[in-house]
Amino acid sequence: MTNEELILIERQGDVAWLRLNMPQRLNPLAQPLQVAMREQLAALREDRSVRALVITGVGKAFCVGADLSAMRAPSEKSLGEQTADTMMALSNRLIEDLRDMPFPVVSAVNGPCAGAGVGVALAADMVVASRSAYFFLSFMPRLGIVPDLGSTWFLQRSAGRARAVGMSLLGERLSAQQALDWGLIWACVDDDQLQAEAQALALRLAQLPAHAAQEIRRTYDNAESVTLSEQLRYEALRQRELIDRPEFAEGVRAFLEKREPKFPPR
Repeated sequence: MTNEELILIERQGDVAWLRLNMPQRLNPLAQPLQVAMREQLAALREDRSVRALVITGVGKAFCVGADLSAMRAPSEKSLGEQTADTMMALSNRLIEDLRDMPFPVVSAVNGPCAGAGVGVALAADMVVASRSAYFFLSFMPRLGIVPDLGSTWFLQRSAGRARAVGMSLLGERLSAQQALDWGLIWACVDDDQLQAEAQALALRLAQLPAHAAQEIRRTYDNAESVTLSEQLRYEALRQRELIDRPEFAEGVRAFLEKREPKFPPR
């Protein structure tokens, strides 16, 4: 497969869909797929007509994580050294790309989501999963390594430390319904409704102010590491800037005129 075939892009109005396209192997994070995904994300970032993005997998799985069959150590480095170098140069940057997209990102988890695939799914702003989907951290119980691609960062913040540690140590499959109950995802829907639900959610997100996703990400990320007084100050400083933007003025007008606000695109 060429890089263009590894990632499929389609448009549904203001919403772009990015599909991982290695279905015969359940969409592993092979290096060529990661390269292609970063290329496509960069292109979408520059396309100012895109107002929301949905990420999903082609076939029966969302993503099963690392491509273990391709992991071979070059003669000059150990396998661990080579893997860490690749993560620093490629895989970690993929997660950072997702967290820095200038519009909301939705993960539509359509089946197994395992290993590093969990980090990819949870890097989105919102996650919708089909009822048959599940999340599985195989790292420590199967391979003796820690979860990566941000899984530990996202899991602890969403589900709490006790559940994150238990899931990481035991390697038990977490059903979509249980992930919803834990607060890990936004919604669990019937399998045949996943794409429609993800599109409907993305369309709602696409109507938000253009800066909505980045501002909300940064605000909650900041809240994780500061005191209440520091967060109160952060909020006030953001309001000082955001209230002077045209989006706020449009929101006030819409409120007074009893209509929905209409925010301009990026």
